[in-house]
Amino acid sequence: MVSLPMLVLILVVGFLVLTPLFLMILNSFQTARPGQPIVWGMEGWIKAFATPGIVNAMTNTFTLAITRQSLALGIGAFFAWLIARTDIPMKGTLEFFFWLSFFLPALPETMGWILLLDPKYGLLNQGLMTLGLSQPLFNIYSFWGIVWAHMGGSVSVKVMLLAPAFRNLDAAFEEASKISGASGWHTFFRIVIPVMMPAILVTTILGIIRSLEAFEIELLLGTPIGLQVYSTKIHELVTWEPPQFAPAMALSTVFLGVLLLMVALQRRYIGQRNYETVSGRGFTIRSTALGRWRYPAFLLVLAFALVVTIVPTLLLLIGTFMKLFGFFGIAEPWTLDNWRATLDDPVLLRSLWNTLAIGIGSGVIGVLFYALIAYMIVKTRHAGRWLLDFLSWLPWSLPGILLGVALLWTFLQTRIFLPIYGTIYLLMIAMVIKSMPFGTQVIKSVLIQLGSDLEEASKVCGATWFHTFRRVILPLAMPALITVGLVGFISAARDISTVVLLGSGKSRTLSLLMLDFAAGAEFEKATVVAVIIVAMVVGAALIARALGGQVGVRE
Repeated sequence: MVSLPMLVLILVVGFLVLTPLFLMILNSFQTARPGQPIVWGMEGWIKAFATPGIVNAMTNTFTLAITRQSLALGIGAFFAWLIARTDIPMKGTLEFFFWLSFFLPALPETMGWILLLDPKYGLLNQGLMTLGLSQPLFNIYSFWGIVWAHMGGSVSVKVMLLAPAFRNLDAAFEEASKISGASGWHTFFRIVIPVMMPAILVTTILGIIRSLEAFEIELLLGTPIGLQVYSTKIHELVTWEPPQFAPAMALSTVFLGVLLLMVALQRRYIGQRNYETVSGRGFTIRSTALGRWRYPAFLLVLAFALVVTIVPTLLLLIGTFMKLFGFFGIAEPWTLDNWRATLDDPVLLRSLWNTLAIGIGSGVIGVLFYALIAYMIVKTRHAGRWLLDFLSWLPWSLPGILLGVALLWTFLQTRIFLPIYGTIYLLMIAMVIKSMPFGTQVIKSVLIQLGSDLEEASKVCGATWFHTFRRVILPLAMPALITVGLVGFISAARDISTVVLLGSGKSRTLSLLMLDFAAGAEFEKATVVAVIIVAMVVGAALIARALGGQVGVRE
């Protein structure tokens, strides 16, 4: 029988995530024509899969997703192991760079890569051609250009999620394997990888979902070469005149089916094994000595981290001082007018305040909400845990633009939300819902590794549940909670697709202001706002790091 706390939590989470999904599926079967009553049927589904280019778009989507995630998993797992389990220097600084790379907004970063790798005016291509090349060597507007533009964030999320799991891996496992005569590679593949599988599966599923719903980079870099993906095809249907919501919702329902399959496979695999690595029997961490490979490994990680963070950010900053974005060859290309015009705009201050309020509110509420969900799933034996876990994944079954549409319908058709429509509080709720899968799964992956004997020992000593949670569970999970809170804050600063339909003039965030400038062909002002967003990201990351946001158990 389901306990009362679990029932209440399931009802709350179910209302937040099932209502938009129900409306999505419902509207995929209806067609509304101007001046005519709603018609129910399969027309939307037929039109969705008869749309020209849909097969190519789906093929491109999965090809890009598999390519990105295969490369990112290999690179990210290796970097996470180097940072968490070896003696390379400046490990905290290296990990901090990956934090920044993950949190940097995709659209500003891509604008920076365009300035460097555009085949016509990109600085790197122009520099190589002056050295004797007859044609540009790099082209950001290509399949591999899209993969590269995503690589920083894709690798970074692997490092962020796998480094804590590597740190929570008791060195006794590796030592026992070596004492038994196993080689380093045998230990890695037969001991480390199986024990790490929950975190690997979570990062892989999250990465694939992010790849399938990726939108801004594909729209910006794929459109010039006619490369469409799943999300841009849905965006095309939504922005048609009149909007084709039924076909768009039908395509999103297919996305939901893919997500459910991945979640089911993950739960089946993890449910058959025990992955506790931090227990009351003692816990040791020993760094692997790399010997002569110590500094080459350090330089490799540092070079990648700098390339995916500093390079696009520096180029973006350069773009704020250009009279015409991307044109370096004009007479007197540099100016400060972009900064003056943007900073004098009264809308900027209001958007900055909205962003801070939404980010802090959604971050704090999200951490508490996700921690409760994760704890109930992992650390209790209440019936209904599987349903709560399943519900926590569902917000990522909708691409951002359609989640915004579904939430808009939900808020307009639910009386309790009408008084706050058009306010920042509605955007807070939207961001809490959007970040639920990431936040819950990150905290869950940490709790899975905490042995139940830690709590049992605390209870034997006479501690209450609250005291045990505060003195045992919370300190071990705190780094992950800070990470989740930071993700919630940054999402408010950088998210566009989810809130673009929910924001109003009074609740406009910096990301929406940046989009407004870009849509109005004011790219110079858009880069200024983008730099302000990046500055907020760096500041938030520094604060989180000072508060102990270096995830995992430290040596």
